[in-house]
Amino acid sequence: MKYFSTNKKSPVVTFKEATILGQASDKGLYFPEYIPQVDKHLLDNIVHLSNEEIAFSVIKPYVGETITDERLFQIVSETINFPMPLVFLNEQCASLELFHGPTLAFKDVGARFMSRCLGEFVRDKNENVTVLVATSGDTGGAVASGFYNVEGVEVVILYPSGKVSPVQEKQLTAMGGNIQALEISGTFDDCQRMVKQAFTDNEINQKRFLTSANSINVARWLPQQFYYFFAYKQWAQKQSEKKLVVSVPSGNFGNICAGLLAMQSGLPINKFIAACNANDVVNHYLKTGTWEERSAIATLSNAMDVVHPSNFVRILELFHHQFPQLKEKLIAYSISDEETLKTIADVYEKYKYILDPHGAVGYLALNKFLEKNPDSKGLFLETAHPVKFPDAVQNTIGVSLEVPEHIKYILDGEKKSILMKPDFDQLKSYLLQ
Repeated sequence: MKYFSTNKKSPVVTFKEATILGQASDKGLYFPEYIPQVDKHLLDNIVHLSNEEIAFSVIKPYVGETITDERLFQIVSETINFPMPLVFLNEQCASLELFHGPTLAFKDVGARFMSRCLGEFVRDKNENVTVLVATSGDTGGAVASGFYNVEGVEVVILYPSGKVSPVQEKQLTAMGGNIQALEISGTFDDCQRMVKQAFTDNEINQKRFLTSANSINVARWLPQQFYYFFAYKQWAQKQSEKKLVVSVPSGNFGNICAGLLAMQSGLPINKFIAACNANDVVNHYLKTGTWEERSAIATLSNAMDVVHPSNFVRILELFHHQFPQLKEKLIAYSISDEETLKTIADVYEKYKYILDPHGAVGYLALNKFLEKNPDSKGLFLETAHPVKFPDAVQNTIGVSLEVPEHIKYILDGEKKSILMKPDFDQLKSYLLQ
Protein backbone atom coordinates (compact mmCIF):
# COMPACT_ATOMS: atom_id res chain seq x y z
CA MET A 1 0.00 0.00 0.00
CA LYS A 2 1.27 3.46 -0.94
CA TYR A 3 -0.05 6.85 0.15
CA PHE A 4 -0.42 10.06 -1.86
CA SER A 5 -0.89 13.62 -0.69
CA THR A 6 -4.37 15.12 -1.00
CA ASN A 7 -2.64 18.15 -2.59
CA LYS A 8 -1.13 15.83 -5.23
CA LYS A 9 2.27 17.60 -5.21
CA SER A 10 4.37 15.26 -3.05
CA PRO A 11 5.84 11.81 -3.83
CA VAL A 12 3.87 8.70 -2.86
CA VAL A 13 5.16 7.02 0.31
CA THR A 14 4.83 3.80 2.30
CA PHE A 15 2.88 3.48 5.55
CA LYS A 16 6.16 3.72 7.45
CA GLU A 17 7.16 6.94 5.67
CA ALA A 18 3.70 8.46 6.08
CA THR A 19 3.74 7.65 9.82
CA ILE A 20 7.17 9.18 10.38
CA LEU A 21 6.53 12.27 8.25
CA GLY A 22 3.02 12.90 9.58
CA GLN A 23 2.09 15.40 6.87
CA ALA A 24 3.15 15.63 3.24
CA SER A 25 5.66 18.32 2.20
CA ASP A 26 2.99 20.06 0.10
CA LYS A 27 0.85 20.46 3.27
CA GLY A 28 -1.62 17.80 2.10
CA LEU A 29 -2.74 14.77 4.11
CA TYR A 30 -1.66 11.28 3.19
CA PHE A 31 -4.40 9.09 1.70
CA PRO A 32 -4.26 5.42 0.58
CA GLU A 33 -3.92 4.84 -3.16
CA TYR A 34 -6.88 2.44 -3.04
CA ILE A 35 -9.53 1.36 -0.52
CA PRO A 36 -9.09 -2.31 0.45
CA GLN A 37 -12.35 -4.25 0.49
CA VAL A 38 -13.18 -6.21 3.63
CA ASP A 39 -13.11 -9.98 3.23
CA LYS A 40 -16.69 -11.31 2.96
CA HIS A 41 -15.73 -14.16 5.28
CA LEU A 42 -14.92 -11.64 8.00
CA LEU A 43 -18.31 -9.93 7.75
CA ASP A 44 -20.23 -13.21 7.54
CA ASN A 45 -18.45 -14.61 10.61
CA ILE A 46 -17.73 -11.45 12.55
CA VAL A 47 -19.65 -12.51 15.67
CA HIS A 48 -17.35 -15.54 16.00
CA LEU A 49 -14.05 -13.68 15.56
CA SER A 50 -12.00 -12.07 18.30
CA ASN A 51 -11.52 -8.31 18.24
CA GLU A 52 -7.81 -8.89 17.69
CA GLU A 53 -8.49 -10.98 14.57
CA ILE A 54 -10.90 -8.37 13.23
CA ALA A 55 -8.55 -5.43 13.85
CA PHE A 56 -5.55 -7.24 12.33
CA SER A 57 -7.53 -8.09 9.18
CA VAL A 58 -8.75 -4.51 8.82
CA ILE A 59 -5.37 -2.78 9.26
CA LYS A 60 -3.04 -5.27 7.54
CA PRO A 61 -3.64 -4.01 3.95
CA TYR A 62 -2.85 -0.43 5.03
CA VAL A 63 0.38 -1.38 6.81
CA GLY A 64 1.59 -3.70 4.06
CA GLU A 65 5.06 -5.15 4.64
CA THR A 66 6.36 -2.27 6.77
CA ILE A 67 5.71 -4.29 9.96
CA THR A 68 5.85 -8.07 10.27
CA ASP A 69 2.55 -9.87 10.77
CA GLU A 70 3.65 -11.14 14.17
CA ARG A 71 4.59 -7.68 15.43
CA LEU A 72 1.52 -6.06 13.89
CA PHE A 73 -0.77 -8.55 15.65
CA GLN A 74 1.02 -7.74 18.91
CA ILE A 75 0.60 -3.99 18.32
CA VAL A 76 -3.08 -4.43 17.55
CA SER A 77 -3.61 -6.57 20.65
CA GLU A 78 -1.94 -3.98 22.89
CA THR A 79 -3.95 -1.19 21.22
CA ILE A 80 -7.40 -2.64 21.96
CA ASN A 81 -6.87 -4.37 25.30
CA PHE A 82 -9.82 -2.66 26.98
CA PRO A 83 -13.62 -3.05 26.58
CA MET A 84 -15.61 -1.15 23.94
CA PRO A 85 -19.17 -2.24 24.77
CA LEU A 86 -22.32 -1.44 22.83
CA VAL A 87 -25.00 -0.49 25.35
CA PHE A 88 -28.60 -0.46 24.12
CA LEU A 89 -30.73 2.31 25.63
CA ASN A 90 -33.85 1.15 23.79
CA GLU A 91 -34.80 -0.82 20.68
CA GLN A 92 -33.86 2.03 18.37
CA CYS A 93 -30.69 3.41 19.91
CA ALA A 94 -27.40 2.17 21.36
CA SER A 95 -24.28 3.81 22.81
CA LEU A 96 -20.81 2.62 21.78
CA GLU A 97 -18.70 3.31 24.86
CA LEU A 98 -15.16 4.23 23.87
CA PHE A 99 -14.03 5.66 27.21
CA HIS A 100 -12.75 2.54 28.98
CA GLY A 101 -9.11 3.00 27.92
CA PRO A 102 -6.24 4.49 29.94
CA THR A 103 -7.19 8.15 29.35
CA LEU A 104 -10.98 7.67 29.27
CA ALA A 105 -11.36 8.74 25.62
CA PHE A 106 -11.83 7.18 22.18
CA LYS A 107 -8.50 8.59 21.08
CA ASP A 108 -6.69 5.95 23.13
CA VAL A 109 -7.10 3.55 20.19
CA GLY A 110 -5.36 5.73 17.62
CA ALA A 111 -2.72 7.04 20.02
CA ARG A 112 -1.75 3.59 21.29
CA PHE A 113 -1.52 2.18 17.78
CA MET A 114 0.52 5.09 16.45
CA SER A 115 2.93 5.20 19.40
CA ARG A 116 3.77 1.54 18.94
CA CYS A 117 4.17 1.87 15.16
CA LEU A 118 6.36 4.96 15.48
CA GLY A 119 8.43 3.33 18.22
CA GLU A 120 8.99 0.40 15.85
CA PHE A 121 9.97 2.66 12.95
CA VAL A 122 12.41 4.95 14.81
CA ARG A 123 14.14 2.20 16.77
CA ASP A 124 17.14 2.20 14.45
CA LYS A 125 17.26 5.97 13.79
CA ASN A 126 20.20 8.00 15.06
CA GLU A 127 18.10 11.06 15.96
CA ASN A 128 15.17 11.67 18.26
CA VAL A 129 11.71 12.31 16.87
CA THR A 130 9.55 15.18 18.12
CA VAL A 131 5.82 14.48 18.08
CA LEU A 132 4.15 17.89 17.72
CA VAL A 133 0.42 17.89 18.27
CA ALA A 134 -2.48 20.29 18.83
CA THR A 135 -5.39 19.22 21.00
CA SER A 136 -8.89 20.47 21.70
CA GLY A 137 -9.20 18.13 24.67
CA ASP A 138 -8.74 14.39 24.53
CA THR A 139 -6.06 13.99 21.84
CA GLY A 140 -3.37 15.43 24.08
CA GLY A 141 -4.06 13.09 26.99
CA ALA A 142 -4.20 10.05 24.74
CA VAL A 143 -0.97 11.02 22.98
CA ALA A 144 0.78 11.76 26.29
CA SER A 145 -0.24 8.37 27.65
CA GLY A 146 0.55 6.49 24.44
CA PHE A 147 4.03 8.00 24.00
CA TYR A 148 5.04 8.31 27.65
CA ASN A 149 8.65 7.14 28.03
CA VAL A 150 8.82 5.81 24.45
CA GLU A 151 12.53 5.82 23.74
CA GLY A 152 13.73 8.29 21.13
CA VAL A 153 10.46 10.29 21.12
CA GLU A 154 9.77 13.73 22.61
CA VAL A 155 6.17 14.95 22.70
CA VAL A 156 5.14 18.64 22.51
CA ILE A 157 1.41 19.29 22.97
CA LEU A 158 -0.32 22.63 22.27
CA TYR A 159 -3.69 23.20 23.95
CA PRO A 160 -6.00 26.25 24.26
CA SER A 161 -5.79 27.79 27.74
CA GLY A 162 -9.04 27.61 29.70
CA LYS A 163 -10.79 25.63 26.97
CA VAL A 164 -10.19 22.06 28.14
CA SER A 165 -11.74 20.40 31.19
CA PRO A 166 -9.80 20.10 34.48
CA VAL A 167 -9.30 16.35 34.02
CA GLN A 168 -8.18 16.81 30.42
CA GLU A 169 -5.69 19.50 31.48
CA LYS A 170 -4.14 17.31 34.17
CA GLN A 171 -3.73 14.49 31.64
CA LEU A 172 -1.84 16.92 29.39
CA THR A 173 0.30 18.65 31.96
CA ALA A 174 1.03 16.28 34.87
CA MET A 175 2.67 13.42 33.00
CA GLY A 176 6.20 14.87 32.85
CA GLY A 177 9.08 12.88 31.44
CA ASN A 178 9.24 13.22 27.68
CA ILE A 179 5.89 15.08 27.57
CA GLN A 180 5.83 18.91 27.36
CA ALA A 181 2.58 20.93 27.36
CA LEU A 182 2.36 24.40 25.78
CA GLU A 183 -0.67 26.34 27.03
CA ILE A 184 -1.78 28.68 24.23
CA SER A 185 -3.84 31.77 25.08
CA GLY A 186 -6.15 31.26 22.10
CA THR A 187 -8.37 28.66 20.42
CA PHE A 188 -7.75 25.14 19.17
CA ASP A 189 -7.61 26.50 15.63
CA ASP A 190 -4.76 28.76 16.75
CA CYS A 191 -2.95 25.71 18.13
CA GLN A 192 -3.55 23.76 14.93
CA ARG A 193 -2.40 26.68 12.76
CA MET A 194 0.85 26.98 14.72
CA VAL A 195 1.54 23.26 14.46
CA LYS A 196 0.95 23.28 10.70
CA GLN A 197 3.31 26.25 10.30
CA ALA A 198 6.01 24.40 12.23
CA PHE A 199 5.82 21.44 9.85
CA THR A 200 6.56 23.69 6.88
CA ASP A 201 9.30 25.79 8.52
CA ASN A 202 12.71 24.86 7.08
CA GLU A 203 14.70 26.13 10.05
CA ILE A 204 12.70 24.05 12.54
CA ASN A 205 12.87 20.96 10.37
CA GLN A 206 16.66 21.26 10.08
CA LYS A 207 16.87 21.29 13.88
CA ARG A 208 14.19 18.71 14.75
CA PHE A 209 12.71 15.60 13.14
CA LEU A 210 9.00 16.45 13.42
CA THR A 211 5.98 14.23 13.10
CA SER A 212 2.34 14.67 14.09
CA ALA A 213 0.07 12.61 16.32
CA ASN A 214 -3.16 14.35 15.38
CA SER A 215 -5.57 12.38 13.25
CA ILE A 216 -3.84 13.90 10.22
CA ASN A 217 -1.27 11.11 10.78
CA VAL A 218 -2.35 7.91 9.04
CA ALA A 219 -1.25 5.79 12.02
CA ARG A 220 -3.65 7.78 14.24
CA TRP A 221 -6.46 7.97 11.71
CA LEU A 222 -6.67 4.46 10.22
CA PRO A 223 -7.00 2.34 13.41
CA GLN A 224 -10.12 4.28 14.39
CA GLN A 225 -11.89 1.97 11.95
CA PHE A 226 -11.54 -0.81 14.53
CA TYR A 227 -14.36 0.18 16.83
CA TYR A 228 -16.85 0.56 13.98
CA PHE A 229 -16.21 -3.09 13.19
CA PHE A 230 -16.48 -3.99 16.88
CA ALA A 231 -19.78 -2.08 17.04
CA TYR A 232 -21.10 -3.95 14.01
CA LYS A 233 -20.03 -7.26 15.59
CA GLN A 234 -22.12 -6.47 18.68
CA TRP A 235 -24.93 -5.04 16.56
CA ALA A 236 -25.07 -8.20 14.42
CA GLN A 237 -25.58 -10.28 17.56
CA LYS A 238 -28.93 -8.49 17.89
CA GLN A 239 -29.83 -9.54 14.31
CA SER A 240 -31.50 -6.23 13.59
CA GLU A 241 -33.08 -6.05 10.14
CA LYS A 242 -33.36 -2.28 10.12
CA LYS A 243 -30.90 0.03 8.40
CA LEU A 244 -27.98 0.98 10.65
CA VAL A 245 -26.95 4.62 11.01
CA VAL A 246 -24.04 5.87 13.12
CA SER A 247 -23.86 9.26 14.83
CA VAL A 248 -20.35 10.57 15.55
CA PRO A 249 -19.55 13.64 17.69
CA SER A 250 -17.37 15.51 15.21
CA GLY A 251 -14.70 18.20 15.59
CA ASN A 252 -11.61 17.65 13.46
CA PHE A 253 -13.53 14.92 11.54
CA GLY A 254 -10.84 12.23 11.80
CA ASN A 255 -13.08 9.83 13.70
CA ILE A 256 -16.07 10.01 11.37
CA CYS A 257 -13.71 9.92 8.38
CA ALA A 258 -12.38 6.58 9.65
CA GLY A 259 -15.96 5.33 9.92
CA LEU A 260 -16.74 6.44 6.39
CA LEU A 261 -13.58 4.67 5.22
CA ALA A 262 -14.76 1.48 6.93
CA MET A 263 -18.12 1.87 5.19
CA GLN A 264 -16.44 2.37 1.80
CA SER A 265 -14.42 -0.77 2.56
CA GLY A 266 -17.62 -2.79 2.83
CA LEU A 267 -18.81 -2.46 6.43
CA PRO A 268 -22.63 -2.44 6.12
CA ILE A 269 -23.51 0.96 7.56
CA ASN A 270 -26.24 2.85 5.75
CA LYS A 271 -25.47 6.43 6.75
CA PHE A 272 -23.24 8.53 9.01
CA ILE A 273 -24.38 11.51 11.04
CA ALA A 274 -21.87 14.25 11.85
CA ALA A 275 -23.05 15.43 15.25
CA CYS A 276 -21.77 19.00 15.62
CA ASN A 277 -22.11 21.65 18.30
CA ALA A 278 -22.45 25.38 17.55
CA ASN A 279 -19.32 25.14 15.37
CA ASP A 280 -21.39 23.87 12.45
CA VAL A 281 -19.32 24.74 9.37
CA VAL A 282 -19.76 21.22 7.94
CA ASN A 283 -23.50 21.31 8.54
CA HIS A 284 -23.62 24.57 6.57
CA TYR A 285 -21.45 23.08 3.82
CA LEU A 286 -23.67 20.02 3.40
CA LYS A 287 -26.73 22.25 3.11
CA THR A 288 -25.28 24.84 0.73
CA GLY A 289 -22.21 23.32 -0.95
CA THR A 290 -20.12 26.32 0.13
CA TRP A 291 -17.56 26.64 2.92
CA GLU A 292 -18.13 29.52 5.32
CA GLU A 293 -15.19 31.02 7.24
CA ARG A 294 -15.96 31.46 10.94
CA SER A 295 -14.29 31.87 14.31
CA ALA A 296 -14.53 29.03 16.83
CA ILE A 297 -17.15 29.24 19.57
CA ALA A 298 -16.40 27.79 23.03
CA THR A 299 -18.98 25.14 23.99
CA LEU A 300 -19.56 22.43 26.61
CA SER A 301 -18.41 19.83 24.06
CA ASN A 302 -14.99 21.44 23.83
CA ALA A 303 -13.23 18.73 21.80
CA MET A 304 -15.53 19.66 18.90
CA ASP A 305 -14.84 23.40 18.96
CA VAL A 306 -13.20 23.33 15.53
CA VAL A 307 -14.01 25.44 12.46
CA HIS A 308 -11.20 24.22 10.19
CA PRO A 309 -11.54 20.42 10.41
CA SER A 310 -8.33 19.03 8.90
CA ASN A 311 -9.74 15.64 7.98
CA PHE A 312 -12.65 16.90 5.90
CA VAL A 313 -10.35 16.92 2.86
CA ARG A 314 -10.01 13.15 3.31
CA ILE A 315 -13.78 12.78 3.37
CA LEU A 316 -13.96 14.66 0.08
CA GLU A 317 -11.26 12.35 -1.30
CA LEU A 318 -13.24 9.29 -0.18
CA PHE A 319 -16.16 10.45 -2.31
CA HIS A 320 -13.96 11.62 -5.22
CA HIS A 321 -15.07 15.22 -4.53
CA GLN A 322 -18.57 14.32 -5.73
CA PHE A 323 -20.95 16.38 -3.59
CA PRO A 324 -24.11 14.35 -4.38
CA GLN A 325 -22.40 11.07 -3.37
CA LEU A 326 -21.19 12.65 -0.15
CA LYS A 327 -24.65 14.00 0.76
CA GLU A 328 -26.15 10.54 0.20
CA LYS A 329 -24.02 9.01 2.95
CA LEU A 330 -23.34 11.92 5.32
CA ILE A 331 -25.79 14.18 7.13
CA ALA A 332 -25.04 16.73 9.86
CA TYR A 333 -26.92 18.24 12.79
CA SER A 334 -25.94 21.14 15.01
CA ILE A 335 -26.75 20.87 18.73
CA SER A 336 -26.69 23.84 21.11
CA ASP A 337 -25.31 23.84 24.66
CA GLU A 338 -28.86 24.26 25.96
CA GLU A 339 -29.96 21.15 24.05
CA THR A 340 -26.87 19.31 25.25
CA LEU A 341 -27.65 19.90 28.93
CA LYS A 342 -31.31 19.03 28.45
CA THR A 343 -30.32 15.79 26.70
CA ILE A 344 -27.98 14.81 29.56
CA ALA A 345 -30.84 15.39 32.03
CA ASP A 346 -33.51 13.65 29.93
CA VAL A 347 -31.43 10.54 29.20
CA TYR A 348 -30.46 10.14 32.85
CA GLU A 349 -34.07 10.52 33.97
CA LYS A 350 -35.37 8.07 31.37
CA TYR A 351 -32.61 5.44 31.25
CA LYS A 352 -30.36 6.21 34.27
CA TYR A 353 -27.57 6.47 31.69
CA ILE A 354 -24.95 9.20 32.08
CA LEU A 355 -23.82 11.01 28.94
CA ASP A 356 -20.85 13.32 28.61
CA PRO A 357 -21.48 16.52 26.58
CA HIS A 358 -20.01 15.02 23.37
CA GLY A 359 -22.07 11.85 23.72
CA ALA A 360 -25.15 13.98 24.37
CA VAL A 361 -24.58 15.80 21.07
CA GLY A 362 -24.22 12.42 19.33
CA TYR A 363 -27.35 11.01 20.99
CA LEU A 364 -29.58 13.97 20.14
CA ALA A 365 -28.35 14.17 16.55
CA LEU A 366 -29.13 10.46 16.13
CA ASN A 367 -32.59 10.86 17.59
CA LYS A 368 -33.36 13.85 15.38
CA PHE A 369 -32.56 11.61 12.41
CA LEU A 370 -34.58 8.64 13.72
CA GLU A 371 -37.65 10.83 14.24
CA LYS A 372 -37.69 11.49 10.49
CA ASN A 373 -36.54 7.99 9.51
CA PRO A 374 -38.44 5.48 11.67
CA ASP A 375 -37.32 2.59 9.44
CA SER A 376 -33.76 3.02 10.77
CA LYS A 377 -31.97 2.13 13.95
CA GLY A 378 -28.70 3.58 15.09
CA LEU A 379 -25.85 3.95 17.49
CA PHE A 380 -23.93 6.96 18.72
CA LEU A 381 -20.38 7.17 19.97
CA GLU A 382 -19.76 7.97 23.64
CA THR A 383 -16.29 9.35 23.07
CA ALA A 384 -15.24 10.43 26.59
CA HIS A 385 -15.97 9.49 30.20
CA PRO A 386 -18.50 11.83 31.88
CA VAL A 387 -16.07 12.35 34.79
CA LYS A 388 -14.00 14.57 32.49
CA PHE A 389 -16.82 17.12 32.48
CA PRO A 390 -17.97 17.37 36.11
CA ASP A 391 -19.49 20.84 35.89
CA ALA A 392 -21.71 20.03 32.93
CA VAL A 393 -22.70 16.54 34.07
CA GLN A 394 -22.88 16.63 37.86
CA ASN A 395 -24.62 20.01 37.98
CA THR A 396 -27.20 18.75 35.49
CA ILE A 397 -28.13 15.38 36.98
CA GLY A 398 -27.17 16.00 40.62
CA VAL A 399 -25.07 12.84 40.85
CA SER A 400 -21.46 12.72 42.00
CA LEU A 401 -19.22 10.92 39.49
CA GLU A 402 -16.58 8.50 40.72
CA VAL A 403 -13.12 8.89 39.19
CA PRO A 404 -11.78 5.58 37.83
CA GLU A 405 -8.87 4.27 39.89
CA HIS A 406 -6.39 4.17 37.02
CA ILE A 407 -6.34 7.96 36.48
CA LYS A 408 -6.48 9.17 40.09
CA TYR A 409 -2.70 9.44 40.24
CA ILE A 410 -2.73 11.88 37.29
CA LEU A 411 -5.29 14.12 38.98
CA ASP A 412 -3.06 14.32 42.06
CA GLY A 413 -0.09 15.34 39.90
CA GLU A 414 1.28 18.86 39.50
CA LYS A 415 0.32 20.91 36.45
CA LYS A 416 3.41 21.80 34.42
CA SER A 417 2.91 23.90 31.30
CA ILE A 418 4.51 26.78 29.42
CA LEU A 419 2.10 29.66 28.75
CA MET A 420 2.45 31.02 25.23
CA LYS A 421 0.64 33.52 23.02
CA PRO A 422 -0.98 32.25 19.78
CA ASP A 423 2.15 33.44 18.00
CA PHE A 424 4.11 31.10 15.72
CA ASP A 425 7.36 32.94 16.39
CA GLN A 426 7.11 32.00 20.07
CA LEU A 427 6.56 28.33 19.18
CA LYS A 428 9.46 28.46 16.73
CA SER A 429 11.76 29.95 19.35
CA TYR A 430 10.82 27.17 21.78
CA LEU A 431 11.40 24.40 19.22
CA LEU A 432 14.77 25.86 18.22
CA GLN A 433 16.06 25.95 21.81
